[in-house]
Amino acid sequence: MSEILRNFSPDVAGWQFMYILLIPAVFTVAIAVERAIYIYIKSDINADEFMKQVRQLVKAGKIKDAYELCKRAGERALPKVVSFGLHAVVNKEEVDFRTVQNSVDEGMLEVIPRLERRTDYLAMLANVATLLGLMGTIFGLILSFRAVSAPGIDPTEKARLLAAGISTAMNTTLTGLVIAVPANVFYTLLHSKTKKIIDEIDEHTVKLINLLTGNK
Repeated sequence: MSEILRNFSPDVAGWQFMYILLIPAVFTVAIAVERAIYIYIKSDINADEFMKQVRQLVKAGKIKDAYELCKRAGERALPKVVSFGLHAVVNKEEVDFRTVQNSVDEGMLEVIPRLERRTDYLAMLANVATLLGLMGTIFGLILSFRAVSAPGIDPTEKARLLAAGISTAMNTTLTGLVIAVPANVFYTLLHSKTKKIIDEIDEHTVKLINLLTGNK
């Protein structure tokens, strides 16, 4: 029995769980970095300042210039959606409210799913890391109790195996939490920023539609 416990060492078992926990850790870092770059750098813009310029151009009747301003902003979320609405009225004498609304809705259907993509995986990875850490904890405790109850083992060896089992349990728990806590933080920050951008899109597109249809 002593030989079996030595071959199935809690230390070795602990490292096996550490290797498994590397999987959610790698995915958490990859998704968090990719989403942060896309949301904070590629999609965000000073909405109030940008829409102030757009409204000034629209009020001056320079719809095409406002559209070009949106296109120069690249793939940023708000300008992208606004460009759909402006494109519906460029070089047109009559503006139909429904036509502009449909164009803006089309833009939102294209932009919003890109903003929300993969962010929810961070919450899932946090749960997975926590559960894997708990699994390692239970496994380490099983090895500890098995070491204590095994007959024919020197008390010193039992104490070593018991300590190793408890160490495995605590290390896997800690590692799981070290992954889960940042994953939850990243999820909250990214989700909040995404919601803020979407709220800005909703607010400013409604004002833009009213301005366009009112002007015409």
